[in-house]
Order: sequence, then C-alpha cells, then structure tokens
Amino acid sequence: MVKYALITGASSGFGAAIASVLAKEGYGLILTARRLDRLVALKKTLSGISPDVIIGVMDVRDRLAVNGWIDQLPVQVKKNLDILVNNAGLAAGRAPIDQGEVSDWEQMIDTNLTGLLYVSQAVIPLFKARTEGLIINITSIAGKEAYPQGNVYCATKAAVDQLTKGMRMDLLPFGIRVSSIAPGAAETEFSLVRFKGDEDQASAVYQGFTPLDAKDIAEAVQFIVTRPPHVSIHDLVIMPSVQASATLFKKD
Repeated sequence: MVKYALITGASSGFGAAIASVLAKEGYGLILTARRLDRLVALKKTLSGISPDVIIGVMDVRDRLAVNGWIDQLPVQVKKNLDILVNNAGLAAGRAPIDQGEVSDWEQMIDTNLTGLLYVSQAVIPLFKARTEGLIINITSIAGKEAYPQGNVYCATKAAVDQLTKGMRMDLLPFGIRVSSIAPGAAETEFSLVRFKGDEDQASAVYQGFTPLDAKDIAEAVQFIVTRPPHVSIHDLVIMPSVQASATLFKKD
C-alpha cells in the first residue's frame, strides 16, 4: 500500500528538496505550487523514485480552489494520505512598518497564514477518518524572534508557530501528530522573492557565511517522518552554525 505526502510550495527550494527525500522514503507525492513548468520538471525527476507523483497548480490563498483540488484527488489517494507539509510561504519586501506596501502585507498574510489554514482544514478530515496522520508546518526563526523591517513577515510566522501548538492540542484525540521546523538563514529563492527579483540584494544577504540550504531542511523532515508512531517531534529550530539568533551572525 502506497502512502502519500502532500507538499505545498513544492516547485522549488524547501518544497522540492522535501519531495526528493520523501520519494526516497517510498511515499507517493502530491505536489502543488503555482508554477506548472517547475512541477512538471520535478515530476519528471522523481517519477523514477517515487511510486506515484501527482502534480497540480494550486494557489493556497484561494479557499475554493484548495477545497476543489483536494476533493478531486482519487479516492484511494485520499484514503492513504499520510503526511501534509505546509511549506508554501514567502517574504515580500522589507521596510519599516509605516513604509510597508499593503499589497506585500496581504500577500504574506494570505499565503503564510490563511493559506496554511485553508490547506490544513481541507486535509484534516482525511486524517481524522484514519485516526492518524502527520502535519509538518515550515515556520522560521522569524516566528521565534522579530527583527528590524521584518514586521509583518515575522508576525505571520509567529502566528503559524502558535497555530501549530493549537493544532497539536486540537488533533491529539485523533492520533494526528503536528510538527514544525523553524529554519534560520537559508539560501533558496527566499531573498530573491523578498527583494522582487533583485539578484544583487538577494545575494548580499548570504555574503560572508555559509547559510543553510534546502537539503538541510528536507533531511529534518525525513527525520520527523521516520520516527516510530509513539514519537512526536514538536518543534525543530535549525540554524547555520554561524547564526546565534535572528540577527546575530559570525561572518568572515
């Protein structure tokens, strides 16, 4: 029997790396994102490893689209959905609170928090029907500590951190485990998206030290999913060795 993992934001970065490690663990994959070309390429790469790869364009900010997409999955896939990785998220812009772009705020809130709620609410009934399942929320060190000009992004990740704790309590009677992973500085497309395609600004973020990469976080997911059923990993904070807090680094 093939067990399935649903990964949001799977087209690149953490999501693509998590898909790769879960494929090697023998999971069927349900991969969603907004960039179809990336998903098609990832499916081609992983189809020889995973027993089944299902891809689909899904904007987590659209509740009706999320519900419709989950509903249309094959019955056998839904019956064997075992893992949800809420990975879709982003930072948009970096500015003092009074100078922030409202459109950036809305994009972060709708993606990082509301979208996670929509996907979780659509999937949880499938887990409850089986009285088992695992939800992994990708948060951030920004959810543990605020930093200058990170205001709304930090707030959304702090909300997810608290939401994870509440989900764990609410879902305990149904045998559903809930974990979170909070990465520190990680070189993916994160900064490129935050600075809206400005490669110079994005690359400057990681100068002078070795950041985490997507594989580091994927291996943490692998650790969580391979624990026996009586073990629940509640919260992992993963930092580069040169990072002691959200803002304190030892750089060359």
